[in-house]
Amino acid sequence: MRVFVDTSVLLAASLSRSGAARAVLRDGKRRGWSFHTGRWCLAEVARNLSAKYPSALPAWRGLRSRVRPAPDWLVLDKPLVFPVTKDRPVLVTALALRADVLLTFDRADFQDRLGTEVYGMRILTPGELLSGL
Repeated sequence: MRVFVDTSVLLAASLSRSGAARAVLRDGKRRGWSFHTGRWCLAEVARNLSAKYPSALPAWRGLRSRVRPAPDWLVLDKPLVFPVTKDRPVLVTALALRADVLLTFDRADFQDRLGTEVYGMRILTPGELLSGL
């Protein structure tokens, strides 16, 4: 299963050893999951950790090798209606990857989409993915 991981999940995985985000990245390979993210997400994680949580940088360096950059282009034959401009690249890149799941903690921007699908791609939190939703 291809899993697109957004910045919020990567930050959470770096900051907490015991949370669902870390568990997903730690145990995913055993479950047959591959992890991908956008290049701007990788840059955003590094920037945020360096500025706000430098003590989490070693954890991020260990997790970084588990996440591959995804292509950031997409051609759709249907309209994509997603009003949140800042997170539209996350959604587009996840769709370009043909991800099965987009993982996010961003309840503000994905609130109406959590637990649903966009063009067949589920949008879940790490806890929902671990619980099999």
